[in-house]
Amino acid sequence: MKLNLLSCDTQRPDRRAISKCILEISRNMSPSLSNELTGILLEGDPIEIEINDKGSGSALRALRKSSIDYEFVD
Repeated sequence: MKLNLLSCDTQRPDRRAISKCILEISRNMSPSLSNELTGILLEGDPIEIEINDKGSGSALRALRKSSIDYEFVD
């Protein structure tokens, strides 16, 4: 399943926590790529990631907990 991560709506985003969240929920991602994508997301640009279908419910909860807006990609 693919997701577009659109924005992070928290006033003081925890960059390390967001990077860790993206790393844990995504399929086949390295820590350095996760850090880079976190920076792009926090600058205001959307990013696309692929998540594991098995853990999709927990992945979506983790994104909501981090105040990250997302949308599904067909």
